[in-house]
Amino acid sequence: PSHAGGRERGAMIGSLRGSLLDRVAAEVTIEVAGLGYRLVVTPFTAASLGPIGAECFVWVHHHIREDAQTLYGFSNREERDTFELLIGTHGVGPSLGMAILGTHDPSRLRLAVAADDLAALCLVPGVGKKTAQRLLVELKSRLDTSAVDLGDVVSVGDGSALGGGALADVREALVSLGYTTDEVAVALKGCDPAEEDSSVLLRVALQRLAGR
Repeated sequence: PSHAGGRERGAMIGSLRGSLLDRVAAEVTIEVAGLGYRLVVTPFTAASLGPIGAECFVWVHHHIREDAQTLYGFSNREERDTFELLIGTHGVGPSLGMAILGTHDPSRLRLAVAADDLAALCLVPGVGKKTAQRLLVELKSRLDTSAVDLGDVVSVGDGSALGGGALADVREALVSLGYTTDEVAVALKGCDPAEEDSSVLLRVALQRLAGR
């Protein structure tokens, strides 16, 4: 059955637990008690739900407009909360919010904002320099970056604020191999930025990409 999240009211859906029925690009269908719920998700969330038929759980933002209702699914509550913060930001709609989270997870987004990493935001599909500049200003006043440690931040030139050089080298290698920004983000999700052996990171990333 579905569960209403703490900030949802009435019949709004806050989370779903059920079987993964289908997965196509940025959309998944989860069957709950005989009903199939279609959700828009990031590439990482889509990859994290397991094989078709597996039991899965997602946090949900139930977006209601006059002409449509859309469910957005997230693998953890922090991602959903960040999405809701993003779409509450001037000029950021659900599509751009998902594009941002599809490129940078919440911790990396906070790091980019705290470091004024304009190039990191320019990695988001559809975001140019002017939009990135506006987003930096807007998000600085909305995102809590108080716990971000800037001591180890390295600007890697390709736009992502990452600590350590090995992770940056692997990102560059994957891009040169033709992988998209979304695919690279999924492959490097959760990798240890302190890992100094780029060959280890590259092997893990390629195994993840091969299993998609």
